[in-house]
Amino acid sequence: MPLAPDYYSADRVRALPDDGNRYELVYGELLVSPSPTYRHQEIILRLARWIADHCDAVVGLKTVISPADLSWGDDTLVQPDVFVARVPAGGAHGWADLRAVVLVAEVLSPSTARNDRFQKRRLYQAQGVETIWLIDIERRVVECWGAESSFPVVVSEYLVWTPEVDVEPLTISVHTLFA
Repeated sequence: MPLAPDYYSADRVRALPDDGNRYELVYGELLVSPSPTYRHQEIILRLARWIADHCDAVVGLKTVISPADLSWGDDTLVQPDVFVARVPAGGAHGWADLRAVVLVAEVLSPSTARNDRFQKRRLYQAQGVETIWLIDIERRVVECWGAESSFPVVVSEYLVWTPEVDVEPLTISVHTLFA
C-alpha cells in the first residue's frame, strides 16, 4: 500500500475507461461516483430547462449539463450537474472556453454529498463562481452559497437568481423543483 495517495492530473482522468462511473478531480484528488439515479436526473433536467429558458434572454450566457469537462488547471476536472458560464466574445468552441462560471447547481446524493459540499464547493468558490446551489433531495431544500460565503443560506420556498443587473430574476419554487 502506498504511503501517499496518487496525485492525478486532468489528462490522467480523461484517459480512464468509460465504465459508467463519473470521474472528477479536485486539486489532484480523484473523486469517483456511480451513475446518477433517475430522480437525480429528473431534477437536473427540470432545473436545466428553467435556467436555460431564462438565460436565452441574456446575451453571453450558456447553460450546460453534465457530462462536461470543466477545468481550471491541470489538477482540476469537474462535472457540475448544471452550470451557467459566460461565453467569450469569440464564442465557445470547447470546454476550455467555458471557465467564467456564474452558477453551479449540484444535486446531492448519498454517494456524492460529501464531495459536492466540501471539495467541489470550495473549488467553485476559489474560482469565483458567484452562485452555488446544493440541492438536497432528502431534506427537500437548497443550500445557497456565494463565492465569499462561509455558511449557506438554506432555502425551502423559492430560489431567486439574477444573472445580470439588467435582467429580471429567475424565481424557482423549491416545491415545484422536487415535485
